[in-house]
Amino acid sequence: MEYVQPIRDKKTLETMKKILRANNQRDYCLFVLGINSGLRISDLLTLQVSDVYANGKIKDRIVIREKKTNKLKDFPLGETSKKALKEYVITLEPGQALFASRKGRGPITRQQAYRILNDAARSIGITEKIGTHSLRKTFGYHAFQAGVDITRIQKLLNHSSPSVTLAYIGITQDDLDNVYLSLNL
Repeated sequence: MEYVQPIRDKKTLETMKKILRANNQRDYCLFVLGINSGLRISDLLTLQVSDVYANGKIKDRIVIREKKTNKLKDFPLGETSKKALKEYVITLEPGQALFASRKGRGPITRQQAYRILNDAARSIGITEKIGTHSLRKTFGYHAFQAGVDITRIQKLLNHSSPSVTLAYIGITQDDLDNVYLSLNL
């Protein structure tokens, strides 16, 4: 497996959203939910319409059992995710996979998700390695940049230590050195 990067630049994130939305609402929704939830692609792809939509409205929370850890994950949906889901789920049937393949009722594959994200990234000039795990890393990176304590991000991502989380989200020694160089009290 290739080591992929988070998408660090917010303008690049917005451009990715525009490209994906213009091509396919499903792909846009996958991207938005991925970067706003920190879920692994294996968990995103197992979501059903009923996990996010009931009684004619988007649910406030998603509750799933993570495939990798077998832990229960229960988290609220932010407004950006709710809006993307609302525009998308009205085209789907309740018993359907949320990110359904055009070739059947099941979800798209991990490989298809990778191609979707990679093609969009290349089309806007991203040269860093981007993959399905970039969604999860982007969530962690931007949470850290927004000032969320690293131990909280560690817990959200189910990592064993803060140092693992820092390496995972792509915080480099240069980023840490810039704290010293820019503070100048």
